[in-house]
Amino acid sequence: MSASPVPADAKTRAADLRERIEQANYRYHVLDEPEITDAEYDRLMRELEALEAAHPELATPDSPTRKVGARASGGFAEVRHAMPMLSLSNAFEQAGEDERTRFHEVAEFERRIEQTLDRGEPVFSVEPKLDGLAISLRYERGVFVQGATRGDGETGEDVTANLRTVRAIPLKLRGAGWPGVLEVRGEVIMLRKDFEAFNDYARAHGEKTLANPRNGAAGSLRQLDPAVTARRKLSFFAYAVGVVEGGELPPTHSATLRQLREWGFPVSPEVGTARGFAGLVDYFKRIGAKRDSLPYDIDGVVYKLDDYAGQRAMGFVARAPRWAIAHKFPAQEQTTTVEAIEIQIGRTGAATPVARLAPVQVAGVTVTNATLHNADQVARLDVRVGDTVIVRRAGDVIPEVVRVMPEQRPPRTQPWTMPAHCPVCGSALLREEGEAAYRCSGGLVCAAQRKEALIHFASRRAMDIDGLGERYVDALVDFGYVHTPADLYRLTLDDFLEMKRRADERDGTTPETVKQGKVATKWAENLLDGIAASKSTTLARFLFGLGIMHIGESTAKTLAAWLGRLEFVRSMPAPVLRVLPDIGGEVAASIAGFFAQPGNQQVVDALLAAGVHFGDEGEPSSKLHEKLTFSKLLELAAIKDVGEVAAKMLATHYPTLDKLRDAGATHWVVAGLSKKAATNLEAFLAEPVQLASLREGVAAMQKLLAATPRTVADGLPLEGQTVVLTGTLPALSRDEAKARLEALGAKVAGSVSKKTTFVVVGEEAGSKLAKANELGVPVWDQTQLLDLLSRHEG
Repeated sequence: MSASPVPADAKTRAADLRERIEQANYRYHVLDEPEITDAEYDRLMRELEALEAAHPELATPDSPTRKVGARASGGFAEVRHAMPMLSLSNAFEQAGEDERTRFHEVAEFERRIEQTLDRGEPVFSVEPKLDGLAISLRYERGVFVQGATRGDGETGEDVTANLRTVRAIPLKLRGAGWPGVLEVRGEVIMLRKDFEAFNDYARAHGEKTLANPRNGAAGSLRQLDPAVTARRKLSFFAYAVGVVEGGELPPTHSATLRQLREWGFPVSPEVGTARGFAGLVDYFKRIGAKRDSLPYDIDGVVYKLDDYAGQRAMGFVARAPRWAIAHKFPAQEQTTTVEAIEIQIGRTGAATPVARLAPVQVAGVTVTNATLHNADQVARLDVRVGDTVIVRRAGDVIPEVVRVMPEQRPPRTQPWTMPAHCPVCGSALLREEGEAAYRCSGGLVCAAQRKEALIHFASRRAMDIDGLGERYVDALVDFGYVHTPADLYRLTLDDFLEMKRRADERDGTTPETVKQGKVATKWAENLLDGIAASKSTTLARFLFGLGIMHIGESTAKTLAAWLGRLEFVRSMPAPVLRVLPDIGGEVAASIAGFFAQPGNQQVVDALLAAGVHFGDEGEPSSKLHEKLTFSKLLELAAIKDVGEVAAKMLATHYPTLDKLRDAGATHWVVAGLSKKAATNLEAFLAEPVQLASLREGVAAMQKLLAATPRTVADGLPLEGQTVVLTGTLPALSRDEAKARLEALGAKVAGSVSKKTTFVVVGEEAGSKLAKANELGVPVWDQTQLLDLLSRHEG
């Protein structure tokens, strides 16, 4: 009786599935650039298997259901495996209430072995299914001689040189008793921490990131230059043996793994044995519960009949052994669509693009959001609203978009651009030169940064509000008592007591004494005293406490010493700030940008209105007359070919901006400027934004210099000297020594250089002492320092 003809649609579908699977195999195994998720690949393969089972005529000899992967790409020499490296059949969880229904494929696998071998509850070797690149290692007389990738199972690639750089792979076996020829199969992987470290570095340097640890392992191992592989941290676990000649192994797989450990091979600590179906399911659940805490990615577990005699009796079918199966976990990568791209502001003001996604199950969790890290990453991936994307979730890592599928992109989609303003407070989003991240400039008014700003404002080196720690700040913000640092100075005793009561009720920690009507108030009174005491501070502490990006204690002291008063600090544009010592372009832009935000200015005004004042405000430094000149502003304007010499020449001939503009290029050349520089200067002054910036700088310079005395007061005794402190000084703390040196005009630096005047060395001094000796910098002890301080302090 002849078989019924195969339906035409089944033929067409089978051909389409083969083409898609072959393309996926090629991109996965050859290019190391997978374009579909593992889950999608499994769905395609299972559909083709079902079609071929229903219509055996469709099962061609070259069908991907009969192969492992794809042939080598030609970048490496081919290696024909003496024993094929086959893949495993997969089992997936299904809907159902009882375990034999949910794990039907596992139950069938175990039942088939029981019936074939006529044994009840057989013993299995069980292990995690590592998500990396399968390889084979050949050892002759205990020495590593060749390593190859799995390839298509029959032929792989010779990656011996690269494998020698993987420290986990022994180049010579330990102990004794190994066969003359031993092939060890295993997985090269990239640990999660090494994967994250690689991607963090890549994002920070504008380089291509890795899609997942598996892709990282495969791509790293298949670099044509072994030096590149060596620079990437790869790991290895052995899980099987291939050819064995001139020796014998134990009769079971589990014992063989123990033997491999003794010979120096890493074996996953999660391997073990299990008996019967119940044991397999228990292991699956145990490893599944630990999956997120493991240091490496796994996509399931593997069950192998433990005794080799039983394995031989079970044999093989098509591309897989009958005595082993891979039980897959829910996929860690899935496909979904991007419904929106929004900005999320972190505690420190960092602006992170986040993709809002059509809900999708990833690794057993419904994912609706995924990080896009930064604007550069969005541009590299070219993620757009409406795109179909691959989303990854592994362990505790926040879900992320790892790849776009442009062939499924809807028409007329537009590239995404970073918005200009913070979605939380409306302040400008600023990007530092050379940095990937944007930040919200509204540090004092942005709700997303509120807690971090308050904790910093109250810290010891800033406003030094004793007792106002993170716990109280959290409660003050959570219950709406404080929105900006200025609100701290409006708090009352009743506010604090009510805040504490509400926090205790929320947390279920109300003390018994409070329940009895006895309310302690001393802690709140101490806090109010600390807040009141902080009103009297120094300008440098106040500036540091504002939390301006890049403004540490040293820069805050520079601003206070050179500009004298807060009114000048908050009104100077970046070009003027750049003339101050140790303030470069990024720092100047950060200061000016902070005070350009109306919300920040309003908070500063509110702090002053609350009574915050500075006992050390004074006149700007008279040295500004030397440093702050029209020629310096021209030089700092970064006009191409107009450097220090040209700027001084122009300022000499044309002492004001208007006179410079009126003269024109012809007169500039006559005055001595090169034609090329004159052309660039003319173009610069013709640009309205650049001209306005220069004009603003000139106006601010004139205002500041008008308030700056020309008479030079007597200098401080240590002015111009740089001191480094190292080790412990028994007679005074590091902070005290630093403060007293700075009061005498010294700059206290954190590292030793040729410009260092002297290094003060205490007990347990470290590398700074060695550096000072190397550079010939004078080294002082505590006695010399105390003598210096006593001579110059009143």
